[in-house]
Amino acid sequence: MSSSRTPRWPLRQIAVTTCLALLVACAEKPTVADTLPLPVTKPALPVPIAAAPASVDTPVLPTQSFSEWQASFRQQALRSGVRAELFDRAFAGVTPDMSVIKADRSQPEFTRPVWEYLEGAISPTRVRRGQAMLNQYGDVLRAIEQRYGVEPQVLVAVWGMESSFGQIQGDKSVIRSLATLAYEGRRPDFAQSQLLAALQILQNGDIQPEAMIGSWAGAMGQTQFIPTTYNSHAVDFDGDGRRDIWNSAADALASTANYLQSSGWQHGQPWGLEVRLESTFDYALADGSSRKPVSEWQRLGVSVPAGSTVPAGSENAMAALLLPAGYRGPAFLVFDNFRAILKYNNSSSYALGVSLLSQRFQGGGYIQGSWPKDDLPLTRTERIELQSLLSANNHDAGTPDGIIGANTRKAIRSAQQALGWPADGYPTHKLLESLRAR
Repeated sequence: MSSSRTPRWPLRQIAVTTCLALLVACAEKPTVADTLPLPVTKPALPVPIAAAPASVDTPVLPTQSFSEWQASFRQQALRSGVRAELFDRAFAGVTPDMSVIKADRSQPEFTRPVWEYLEGAISPTRVRRGQAMLNQYGDVLRAIEQRYGVEPQVLVAVWGMESSFGQIQGDKSVIRSLATLAYEGRRPDFAQSQLLAALQILQNGDIQPEAMIGSWAGAMGQTQFIPTTYNSHAVDFDGDGRRDIWNSAADALASTANYLQSSGWQHGQPWGLEVRLESTFDYALADGSSRKPVSEWQRLGVSVPAGSTVPAGSENAMAALLLPAGYRGPAFLVFDNFRAILKYNNSSSYALGVSLLSQRFQGGGYIQGSWPKDDLPLTRTERIELQSLLSANNHDAGTPDGIIGANTRKAIRSAQQALGWPADGYPTHKLLESLRAR
């Protein structure tokens, strides 16, 4: 489990919140597969799990040398049950990886518009490869579906999003990356917990230290699980006695199914559907945290496009309204299965990508609404400025950190309502310029 898959870094003892109020369509963290050109084939699933929320904590420079930190951590690991010989083998020759520190501290200035993200996520190449994987692993996928209740096309969509069907799993030593982050990263406690979990995986014999590779953030294998998520949800589905998400597609896919099932996946239920909104619709209701029965949304002015229908049995299902590009873009009602994907990778762009890709394998997944391509996402600097200006104008946006979370969206709605605009909570250049003018 991704992050940009924040992601984006599905899938770990996911430090990912489940609140739909945090749906940030254009702030997704890229998955491992999204960081490289799309090849003819690609890897698998859960960077979502590995994708922990971005932190804006100021890094604390180490007060001890790496060898001193390692000696201290060794004692902690041994107290937790890690064997001394295993620890020493795993750490043989390990030194800090400065490329990991650089990646950890990077704050991308620009974000990809949601429509560009989806264009890459649902590329013709990925669709064709996914269809081929559905055929190649049909028997395995049906067996997984029978056991865990997650549809094959969904698992293959996650697999493709995360690692291009197992082809791009990252090339860094998980032990070295996590040791670097525990020693000098922004969230040392989190990294240290993942490092202990990684050592437990090695001690269990599922993988050898030199073969434990993954992303710079410690997400591993075809499914990009972080170590704690691996320990809690990885399974040995091919029956060889090891939970091998690196080399066994069956283990990787079943592990992802196990994770989604535990996140509330409901077999046979839709992820959501595209909808239309009346011109008089109150966009402040598109809060993410506001969930209502579909019938209630319809009463409030939400309808399905011509030629579409509400999925059978979903008329009274609880749903939230998602506007990934604000009121000018497409609108969706999203159900519990969408929330389950968010637990895999807390990015609405990612969840939309998985959902639409899974439908595209079967000829669906096309969006009828148009994207506001004349309004690109704000840069990080502009988002920080927007937050500062919102607070200066008595719309409390909290700490200006460039992250458009629940507090900032509430402040944006307040400012939009004061201006008499549709209060969709979406940050735009128009709003920024209006606040600057004040």
